[in-house]
Amino acid sequence: MQQGVEFKPDFSKGLIPAIVQDSTTLEVLMLAYMNEASWNLTLSTGEAHYFSRSRQKLWHKGESSGNVQKIKSIRLDCDNDTVLLLVEQVGGAACHTGHRSCFYRALQGEDVVLVAPKIFDPATVYKA
Repeated sequence: MQQGVEFKPDFSKGLIPAIVQDSTTLEVLMLAYMNEASWNLTLSTGEAHYFSRSRQKLWHKGESSGNVQKIKSIRLDCDNDTVLLLVEQVGGAACHTGHRSCFYRALQGEDVVLVAPKIFDPATVYKA
């Protein structure tokens, strides 16, 4: 790392977006949010941790499904307020709906089409 350059997001405004891509294909898998605690856990464990806005708590990606994200590279944007995670998506699915990517739907003309395969059945994986 370049001397005198700190590699840390600016959390002074709160949560920051984390864009997640497959490290091999560069497919965008999901968008999540990080706070300083999730950032530190991600660095210390080598697996992705986020802050869930809906549940208002830290979240280890894959804690329920087993589909963890192993960190291969971390990048920061020029303003230090967006993180890009390049990951190995264990289990093949990043989306809680069971799809490979959270961006599994696309608009083609007037039709909505599925563009990412469904890897698992959420009803089976996320038992109450």
